[in-house]
This record gives sequence, C-alpha cells and structure tokens, in this order.
Amino acid sequence: MNNTIFISLASYCDDMLEFTLKSAFNSAKNKENIFFGVVDQNHVNSRDTIKSLEFSNQIRYCHIFPDDSLGVSWARHLCFSLYNNEEYFLQVDSHTYFEENWDENLIIQYKTLLGKSSKPIISTYPYGFSIEENNEITFKKPSGKYILVLRPKSEQILTTEDLVLRFKAEHVLSNEAILGCHIAAGFLFAKGSFIEEIPYDPYLYFHGEEQSLAIRSYTKGWDIYHPTWIPLYHLYKKSGTKYDSHHWSGDISKQRDFEWTYLQKRAKERIKKLINGELNHSIYGLGNVRTIKQYIDFSKIDYFNLTFK
Repeated sequence: MNNTIFISLASYCDDMLEFTLKSAFNSAKNKENIFFGVVDQNHVNSRDTIKSLEFSNQIRYCHIFPDDSLGVSWARHLCFSLYNNEEYFLQVDSHTYFEENWDENLIIQYKTLLGKSSKPIISTYPYGFSIEENNEITFKKPSGKYILVLRPKSEQILTTEDLVLRFKAEHVLSNEAILGCHIAAGFLFAKGSFIEEIPYDPYLYFHGEEQSLAIRSYTKGWDIYHPTWIPLYHLYKKSGTKYDSHHWSGDISKQRDFEWTYLQKRAKERIKKLINGELNHSIYGLGNVRTIKQYIDFSKIDYFNLTFK
C-alpha cells in the first residue's frame, strides 16, 4: 500500500493554521505521502499564503467566512469532502505541533493494533505544548508508562432531554494500548475508509460530536484504542489570551442567521435521536454490527437509565 495520510484540519479564526501545516509536513518522515484537507473559517482568505508553501500541491483548501460557519462538526463534515482515497486518515485541530517522524510512528502503532482488531481507531486527548515569549516551542514528553483513557466527568447528570456528556482523560498504568469507548476529535487516526463509513454529522455543533463518532464507530464494528504514545501536541491556550475565538464568542456570533443556542439545542436533539435509533435510516445513524445495548454494556454509560460509572 502507499501509506498516504489525509489530514483533516477544520480551522476557526486560528492564526496557528500555517504553523500546523508546516509542522505536520516538515516533521513527517515521508513528506510526499502527506495530504491536507483544510476548511479555513476566517475573515481573511489565506489562499495566496497556502499557494506560496512548497507543498501547496498537497493541500486542498476551502475558505468560509466565519459569519457563515455552523460550527466545528459542520466544518469537519466539509473537510471530509476533501478526502481523495488516501490510505490513512488523521484528524487534529489547527493548533498542533508534530514530533519528528510522527507519520511513521502512527502507522506502526496502527499496524500493531491490526493484531487485535480489523478496524482499529487510535484516539485520545493530546498532551499540550506552549509558545514562549521568544516563540520557542516547549512541551513535556509523556513518560510512556501511562495511557490517557477517556471517561465521562463524574459531576454530570444525564437527562432524557440532554444526553450530551463531557469527558476527561484519566491516567492508567499500561505498556500497551487500551480498548476505549470514546473518541477525541482533536486526535483521531484510522484507515481512510473511516471517512466514508463514519461521515461527520453536520447537524451537530460542538459538544456531542465525539459521542456521535464513538457510538457510531462502535456499532459499525470499529474498535477505539487509547495509544501508548501520541507523537503530537495541542495548544490548549495561548499564554495571556482569553478564550475569545470560540464559535459562540464575540461580536461575530451576533451577525449569523443561526444563533449558537439554536445550533446547540439542535445538536442535543440529534444525539438523542442517534441513541434512540431514530437516525438509522440515514448514514448518520447506528451501525448493524453491534447494538447500542452492547455499547452501553461496554462503556458503562447507560443512556436509557441515565447513569454511568
């Protein structure tokens, strides 16, 4: 096989997009195999900047004005449309720093998991990196002794009207990947066929996108593994800045025809319909390899009795 990798990058008013593109390309061992699908939701069209990059022929770029954006799931749905049959698929956020030879690392991890599953997914929350005043990149490499396992935050309450959960990463001592029940949208690596089998639901907004991916993947026969090593890092917050670039923040949210509260409410309804099997007529519904009950038994998240452990 050709070992090509399609990287999905949905960027929202992010001045780190070019940084991420360069980091991914320059740090890859096999640069000719790296292809990007970029949906840039920004006031400024960066097409000329993209064209000036030495690897511009490996970038598929789409510009959307922030006024017209309907959220991250909608944007990632558009990213998926830029896929062109690459062998592997990687999804990260547009503020990500890559280690040297990250591509080889992920492919090796994936092939190792093929001994356990025919359709493995590698996913967890990435560790963070920082940018110092002198623009130096700093991060702390994980020890390699612990796996970041994703579990619901314990203080939450499920209700019949709101089945959306927020998750956290728990450190679990292990020297091999751990089978998990949840997907981290900021780091997801799988076969390229994932894009066609688990298309992003554009009717979701922000919270709930990871639940949708995890439940649909599991019921369609995919297995989620939290890895021993994550060869990339996420910028969770710039030092000295406010969280003002979220889709629901700032004056721009007032200019849209669709308020974020409407999009959020619609997303909650969407998750409820997914879990209750009301979307099974569509490509965004449950699979038929495993049942939602099997997912509940496996994950210990009981969406029907509104409890989780």
